[in-house]
Formats: sequence, C-alpha cells, structure tokens
Amino acid sequence: MNDRTDHVPDAPTAAQATHWITTPITADLLRGALDLERTEHGVLPHRLPARARAQCADGQLAMAEAQPSGVRLVFRTRATVVELDTLPTKTVYVGAPPRPDGVYDLLVDGRLSGQGSVTGGNVLTVDMTTGSAETRPGPVGTVRFPGLPDRVKDVEIWLPYNEITQLVALRTDAPVEAAPDSGRKKWLHHGSSISHGSTAASPTTTWPALAASLGGVELTNLGLGGSALLDPFTARALRDTPADLISVKMGINLVNLDLMRLRAFGPAVHGFLDTIRDGHPTTPLLVVSPILCPIHEDTPGPGAPDFSRLDEGILQFRATGDPAERAAGKLTLNVIRDELARIVKQRAADDPNLHYLDGRELYGEADFAELPLPDQLHPDAPTHHRIAERFAALAFTPDGPLAAGRA
Repeated sequence: MNDRTDHVPDAPTAAQATHWITTPITADLLRGALDLERTEHGVLPHRLPARARAQCADGQLAMAEAQPSGVRLVFRTRATVVELDTLPTKTVYVGAPPRPDGVYDLLVDGRLSGQGSVTGGNVLTVDMTTGSAETRPGPVGTVRFPGLPDRVKDVEIWLPYNEITQLVALRTDAPVEAAPDSGRKKWLHHGSSISHGSTAASPTTTWPALAASLGGVELTNLGLGGSALLDPFTARALRDTPADLISVKMGINLVNLDLMRLRAFGPAVHGFLDTIRDGHPTTPLLVVSPILCPIHEDTPGPGAPDFSRLDEGILQFRATGDPAERAAGKLTLNVIRDELARIVKQRAADDPNLHYLDGRELYGEADFAELPLPDQLHPDAPTHHRIAERFAALAFTPDGPLAAGRA
C-alpha cells in the first residue's frame, strides 16, 4: 500500500464533506510509460527513456513522446469518487481549427465507466508555416469521476493521447493500492501518428488500444506522431522494454518528411530490426507497412499543410514531391512496401518469428472510398475502429503472427 496524506481540496460545497485520501503517483500505479520525470508540479510520464530523449533535440519528437498515448493509471480500490489533478499542455496550430480538450477514459474492471476533460493548462502554439513554437503557462485542472460502485475493483484512468499531461495529485475516498499484474501478454507497438492516435475519439479508442482489448493483451504504445523515423534510440527503447509480442509500423513519416532515399532505407530497416532482436531474439515480431494514403502512394514527400480550405475550417495535407524523382531513389509508400516485404522475406529465412503485414489489409482502397482520410493523411474515429478490428483478426487469431497474445 502507498503512503498517503489526508487532504481536502478546493471543490464545490457538496464535495467538501468527502474524507479524501491523497496517494502519491508513482511508477507502480502507471502502465504504458517508460520513464517518469519529477517536475515542479508533479510527475510527467514519458514514452521514451531519458537517454533517448537526450539524443534528439527535435521539438516534434519531444512533444509526441510526452503525449501519453496508451499511458494509464491503474489501481485497486473501493473508492466511489476519484479525482485527478493534472497540468495539461494543449497544442494550438496557427490558422488551423481549434482542437477539443483531451479526453480521459475511466475503466472499472475493464469496462468504460466515465469520461472527462481538464480545462485550462499550458498552451503550446505552433506555426506550421515557420516551424516556431511558443508555450503560454496555465493553471492545474481536475477531472472528477463520482458514483463508482462501492466494492473492491480495478480502476484505470487512460490519459489523453494528444495532451502532454503532468500528474499532480490523485485523490479518492478510500485507500488505493497498485493493481496486480493482469497476466496478459505484453504487446509493444511502435508507429507514427496513426498509431499515436491521430483523431481517435478517446485514449481507449485509438486503434492500438482497441486492438489490444480485442486481442486480450497489455499495450505499451510507442506510436510517436511524426516521429516513426527508424531512429536508433527508438530501436534501443524497443530492445530494452519487456515484451511478449512486438509490432513496428513504419513508412509514412519517412515519406512525408522526405527523410532518406532508398539506398539508406534498406540498411536503416535492417539496423532497426537488428537492434530490437538484440533484446528480443525470438519474440514474435510483426513488421507492418503503411496503410493506404493516396497522396503518397506514388508521389514522394515532403508533405505539407494545405491551407486552401481553412476558411471552411478544414486543414488538409498534400504531397509536394515529383513522382519522377522515384528514379533517383526518393521514397513513396509503394516503394517502401516493396522494400519492407523483400527485407522481411530475406530475414525470415533465419528468423521464423519475424512476419510482415501489408498495411493496406488494415485500410485499403475500398476503405478509402467508404471512409476517406479527412485531412488526406490521418484516419478518423470510425476508421480507428476498423483498423483495430482488422489488426486483431489478422494478428491475434490462433494462426496469426501474434497468436501467443490470444487470451
């Protein structure tokens, strides 16, 4: 049991009679984070370890890894009221439509039992035309979940996937202890903004979170928006993180950042997989190529925001490369799929636990016709559900590449 101090917070009069117990937020109450940084206000979960963060000064990566996609507080209690104080950092893009507040999902014994948001917080303003960013400080806020069943239960609070979230205080009206290990297989996943969450409705409805629920596995999500770039420090984080099952989804960020040419891509993929295998030599490992994205199927990057419909409140993306540049080694999604399939086939001759999945089996041309990508790049909430169902059916079924994860 954790050390606690009694505390009565500032709250509406009806709540002031509650006898509050404040429980320190420690690593044993968190799942899905690889590091916990102590800050002026509390603790900040990170999805990359400190050593990895020190090796890259990129602002996009710093923001993405600190946004707690898949990170959740997990504890056992008979509390009927739970309050969580946080200091969120909300991102605003100059010229783009405003984004809604991030959503907190409350699960009781595995079932969604409440949702909430925290207003206020810091505001990070990003100008995509200049690359500049500025943070304006704001106040701590509270998300409150009353009316929980009066019995011992396992409670999960999934943090917003799209807001950097400093955890300030956890209050309950009954003692809290760390929940025991679920016994489920641990699934470690890495990918781009689509795996991070893009425009999913809530943290438990990103496609990896949904797929984990369908597959009966425990998720650690290293989906890093804009930052699935075959970075060696990310490979080392995957290498060093305990896992029973691993998947890596790669390709789209390499194209829309125009990061490398075909000559560099193949060796970089080999090096990335070699590093993972240094720590997980026989773990089932699934390489997933990009889902369909028409703007980049045969047109190289870089990708760029398209502001032409901002007066309608619509931000879209476009590819700015020239298809003829493929002859000079520029990457497109079709080029990447062909190369990934070749590499996995070559390696699988000596690595029977290595598998390949074409991302278009998760979302392809027929899906685009029915559920088009709203901004030409990212799936919407219904599409996250479809991708999750497809992934679970392809990966976690008894004859799937991650069959060991089936509950």
